[in-house]
Amino acid sequence: MTAPRIPNLFAVPELKEKILFTLMILVVYRMGAHIATPGVNVAVLASFMANQGQQTLFGVYDLFVGGGLSRATVLALGIMPYISASIMFQLGGAVLPFIEKMQKEEEGRKKITQWTRYTTVVLALGQAYSFAIFTESLQGAVASPGMGFRMTTVLMLTTGAVFVMWLGEQITERGIGNGMSLLIFFSIMEGMWPGMFQTVDFLRTGVISPVALVALLAVMLLVIAGVVAMTVAARRIPIQIPRKVMGRGRIREGQKTFIPIRINSAGVMPIIFAQAIIIVPGTIAAFTSTPSLQQIADAFQPGEPVYYLSYALAIMFFTYFYTSIIFNPVDIAENLKKQGGFVPGVKPGAATADYIESVLDRVTLPGALFLTLIALLPFFVFDAFNVPFFFGGTALLIVVGVALDTVVQVQQHLHLRHYDDFMKKGKVKFRGRKRYM
Repeated sequence: MTAPRIPNLFAVPELKEKILFTLMILVVYRMGAHIATPGVNVAVLASFMANQGQQTLFGVYDLFVGGGLSRATVLALGIMPYISASIMFQLGGAVLPFIEKMQKEEEGRKKITQWTRYTTVVLALGQAYSFAIFTESLQGAVASPGMGFRMTTVLMLTTGAVFVMWLGEQITERGIGNGMSLLIFFSIMEGMWPGMFQTVDFLRTGVISPVALVALLAVMLLVIAGVVAMTVAARRIPIQIPRKVMGRGRIREGQKTFIPIRINSAGVMPIIFAQAIIIVPGTIAAFTSTPSLQQIADAFQPGEPVYYLSYALAIMFFTYFYTSIIFNPVDIAENLKKQGGFVPGVKPGAATADYIESVLDRVTLPGALFLTLIALLPFFVFDAFNVPFFFGGTALLIVVGVALDTVVQVQQHLHLRHYDDFMKKGKVKFRGRKRYM
């Protein structure tokens, strides 16, 4: 896959408008992410968040909203309520038959989209109220605690979450697409800049040596290259569609195609699910002084063997679990049978479903090992080089995945424009020909 050249991006008027519109929406989003919520002492909240680190619930959430949670901005909830609502309905499709049926129909998908929006508002209300209670619990963080502060905070943060959801939908509909992911992408990238500038200061003061910095950059480039390679890698199952007579003399020619099964079909979701579980002890310990809970929380801190082992096992489990939800071999086998297609050497129907499932199980194993390596490697690398910022596996996979998807979206716009130009030229040539009877 080759990236489109920059001059070509602005040579197509429609694509230029989409890119400029997307950039405008992103600027608005990042501007809103710096407007503080009234009544909150940002310095006290930021100090607490800095002491907690990135391996707690607050740190992970703050990473996805570009630091908006630690700054108590009006967009502190970011796109996370919408993402949570989307995941709920996606998982619901694997559990509830009526949701699964709706996901296969056009009208059903529209209804699910509406339900996702309503659920986003409900989740935002709950998260905003929890944030208000949490902020009041910090000494000196709120000037005038009480019901008035809580209601104001709930109104501001919920409105901000709905506004962010609307911005993401605008990018998807009128921009270059993939709006929700782009919002998370730029939030993560913004969170990297302070650490990068601090690294430069450490280099000047001699805290980190130039040799160590060069080695760190080399390791980061190798890891990113590996993530890109594993993200696009896929196992192709060959499919044969035979020649078929459609009626009235029409004949559909036989085709040879394939079903691509990505090595990392689950994407970043297994790491997110595993993180959601592994950070629970540390988050609970932040609000309690019970000795037994403190000991459990200490065992689940980065650097402890229990933490790494539990994290790795959770990622492996959720990789298989989430892959089984998003990839249904039975549905694929049924669709192939309806179209008359088949896997060479495999009987249609149940045998095809079993074959696809066996291939999926074999491919998922290296994908699960890859996700585990990507999730754990940054802990050892950044500790070894003593750098001030942490760029975890979750953030790395999201950034690389969104970047690749955006490149694909841009290429599709360019190819569509070239196809339209080709068809227009073809029509002109056809009209210019003389017909002889």
